[in-house]
Amino acid sequence: MNQFPPFRTRHQFNWVPFLLLFLLLAPEGIAQIARQYLDISVSPSRENWQYQVGEKVDFVVSVTQSGRPVPVENVRFFVKEEKMDPILEGSLRLEDGQALISVEGMNKPGFLRCEVFATLDGKEYRGLGTAAFEPEKIQPTVAMPDDFEAFWAAGKEELAQIPIDPEMIHLPERSTSEVDVYHVNFQNIKNSRIYGILTVPKAEGKYPAILQVPGAGIRPYNGDVARAARGAVILQIGIHGIPVDMAPEVYSNLGSGALNGYWNFNVQDRDIYYYRRVYLGSIRAVDFLVSLPQYDGENLAVQGGSQGGALAIITAALDARIKYLVSFYPALSDMTGYLEGRAGGWPHILAPAYQKYYNFPKAIETLSYYDVVNFARILKTPGFYSWGYNDDTCPPTSYYSAYNQIQSPKEVFVIPETGHWTYPEQLIKADNWLFEKLKNR
Repeated sequence: MNQFPPFRTRHQFNWVPFLLLFLLLAPEGIAQIARQYLDISVSPSRENWQYQVGEKVDFVVSVTQSGRPVPVENVRFFVKEEKMDPILEGSLRLEDGQALISVEGMNKPGFLRCEVFATLDGKEYRGLGTAAFEPEKIQPTVAMPDDFEAFWAAGKEELAQIPIDPEMIHLPERSTSEVDVYHVNFQNIKNSRIYGILTVPKAEGKYPAILQVPGAGIRPYNGDVARAARGAVILQIGIHGIPVDMAPEVYSNLGSGALNGYWNFNVQDRDIYYYRRVYLGSIRAVDFLVSLPQYDGENLAVQGGSQGGALAIITAALDARIKYLVSFYPALSDMTGYLEGRAGGWPHILAPAYQKYYNFPKAIETLSYYDVVNFARILKTPGFYSWGYNDDTCPPTSYYSAYNQIQSPKEVFVIPETGHWTYPEQLIKADNWLFEKLKNR
């Protein structure tokens, strides 16, 4: 029988898992749509929402409740490039719940967004639609440091000198007849540790492995039992060096307190910036996965959404052991966009409101070592990508800046109306792509 490193069994109170249905469908950090009571639909008239530079755009607006027009108040609209000031705005007159807004198109590759607001029963609702102008031609603004690869090679060498020192705690209350679940931790740089939830098929055999990297925030994790049962060893990790199985209020308190705004911590110094430990910790998670006796020794993937979408690209770019990646709307992409008068990627550290704090040479230099665009430039791993054009959190201009730099095999599944969320169909398509690749290697 295959044996893990030594582990302990812990029996504890089985508090109700958060968003159980969500976790059955999606990796951590990938959100799904929440519908509004008042439905404000805004969509470019062209079926695929794509236009040539210079073409005019008609935005079709529909305001309904339960599929029917209803009387609303204070209907207004804005047209703008993502995260920029409006270039057109005004009130809007609806006829049978519908209206048409015609605007001049963009004179450069990018995205033009129309937002519509309406009030019903004293509450204001919002809808948006975004026209794409030759997004495959968007180029990044971030510079690539001359010593970019040397900097990360030195970090990996530092990590390699540190023993993994793994600990595994079996969670019988989360395990099933098909899958064992463990709370795990292992050593990272600077005397820190990475914590996560490992799910392993119980049946004898060797399996592909998947590393799930998290979206932004501070939260517990439950383990991906459903997908492990499909035939893979799966490790979900947190990035903050704290256990991922504590009471929910612990994470809420940290998010409001000690870890509030963690993405800005030490941005003045590339060697101690918060994400250095995170990026190298993701590689250490790969070290842990490949050490497991259940791993088949060849088939390894990484996936995530938002911050996790960024970490998926970054980890694959830095670690050749990863054979495939799945990334949804990656954050941390082309963060310097704001300095060139266009949207930059989450966490919007150089947005106009924050430039008085972070727009200085050392911070900009640091960000260039952590920007997804520069990892995309060296990426060799085949990948599956999915997103939409209505993303408020990670503007599509930012992730197309990275995507367009990728030279390795890539497939993108775009559903234009999606924002910082996904349809189940996107997740299913990504899963089918990933498991088919892992099975056929």
